[in-house]
Amino acid sequence: MLSYACYNILMIEFIELIKVFLLSVIQGITEWLPVSSTGHMILLDDILKLQVSDEFWSLFLVVVQLGSILAVVYLFFDKLNPFSRKKTAPQQTQTRTLWKKVLIATIPAAVIGLVIESTMDGLNNSWVVATALIIYGIIFIMIENHQAKSQKITRISNLEDITYADAVKIGAFQVLPLIPGTSRSGSTIIGGLLMGASREIATEFSFFMGVPIMFGASFLKLVKYGWNYSSQEIIYLFFAMVVAFIVSIFTIKFLLNYIKKNDFKLFGYYRIVLGGLVIALALIR
Repeated sequence: MLSYACYNILMIEFIELIKVFLLSVIQGITEWLPVSSTGHMILLDDILKLQVSDEFWSLFLVVVQLGSILAVVYLFFDKLNPFSRKKTAPQQTQTRTLWKKVLIATIPAAVIGLVIESTMDGLNNSWVVATALIIYGIIFIMIENHQAKSQKITRISNLEDITYADAVKIGAFQVLPLIPGTSRSGSTIIGGLLMGASREIATEFSFFMGVPIMFGASFLKLVKYGWNYSSQEIIYLFFAMVVAFIVSIFTIKFLLNYIKKNDFKLFGYYRIVLGGLVIALALIR
């Protein structure tokens, strides 16, 4: 029979794995919906606080996103693969061009992110998250209302319509999510809409831009952490990535189907309500 002490240890580990599971589910959902995954994870840390060091928690927030981004690679593999035998030579060239635009779009966030990363880490608090949630929620609603009134003709109706200049401008919006609560997908979708892209194309290009950014950010965090992981930490990271991968597949499919018939205002309202709840909780504390 297990001793009482061993039983307690196993129960503690089980509870921590449940926390990892719940955090990963939330991450897999909110990474792709324009509601800020990092903001949600920071807020949930107050409720589902993992018994880990601050350094590992910072690593966890980034590396769990690997599972989410692998879902994009899985779902869009044919579209993103320039060597696919299913494609004609011109189609392969178009795919390579798409990758050039995606890589160009990541430059602003990569450069600025490296410079101000340590400064942004100090902004991980409820007030900053709540403010970002509310501000970008209002922006989403304003953009959708403006487009509904103006009946503006969509300039970018497919990925090939995105110019290199468009890619740079949309990519610049990836700098905004360095502020917790902003949402990487949300800010880049806004950028795409402002450039004249359809909701579908703005969303897809936002997904693709996340591939190099999130792989790069995860690699840098892993290197910075020093590769010194306990068996417990390795289990947490692997389990989290698997869960986030599975949940992200369903979330991405849902969002792409949703925006075919709906706009983004619902997410704007959600952000405002959530931001208000965060402020209320902060005042109560």
